[in-house]
Amino acid sequence: MPEIPDSLMYSEEHEWVRGDTAPGSTVTVGITDYAADALGDVVYVEAPSVGDEVKAGDVCGELESTKAVSEMYSPVTGVVTDVNAQLENSPDLVNSDVYGEGWIFKVELSESAQDLLDPDAYADKVS
Repeated sequence: MPEIPDSLMYSEEHEWVRGDTAPGSTVTVGITDYAADALGDVVYVEAPSVGDEVKAGDVCGELESTKAVSEMYSPVTGVVTDVNAQLENSPDLVNSDVYGEGWIFKVELSESAQDLLDPDAYADKVS
């Protein structure tokens, strides 16, 4: 069973969201342990850029692993305020510290986050 922290919310596409999901708040986004395990060793992360507008459910980047290239979807709508620069030289953080140093980007929400799953619902999805 993958690790599913109780303090996070989750998307259907296997991203996690940390923080207050009300408009004007800034949240941190990454991929889940389940997704990282399915991808295998991540060797490249193409994240959105600071200032980019992202929309919930839309493709906003790519993750390249030794197995495949996978699209990354934004779980929220807003403007990207920060990108994890550590991933340029250490994309493996997405695997080794998926809920910590492996975060991918931060978004200032322009609308409430909708359609996110609570930890129990996400656990049901991946079990």
